[in-house]
Amino acid sequence: MTADGSEPTTQSEHADGDEDDVRVWLVERTYGDDELNIIILVYATEDGRRYHRRERALTSFSGPVRETKAGLCVPPEALGSVDDPDTQARYAEEASRMAARHEPDDTV
Repeated sequence: MTADGSEPTTQSEHADGDEDDVRVWLVERTYGDDELNIIILVYATEDGRRYHRRERALTSFSGPVRETKAGLCVPPEALGSVDDPDTQARYAEEASRMAARHEPDDTV
């Protein structure tokens, strides 16, 4: 985590990364319930079965440096499983919608 409370930017956020990396799409952006000024970004695979979560301090969203990208490539070990069928369906629908409407590096 950086001094402003955000996670450091990695190369895989902006490039295809390793061939084993998995493409995920932004499916949810919420405020943290238990901590003030925290934004939770959830990215998921297009089938909705796997997700990647990022937390950022609200202050890290000011300026062009911390743009939120439509898609990321992340290593498989950075993904969790989505076990709830309703959440899986919702993530699949939103990830597919984002993939159809945006390039991965688009700012959303």
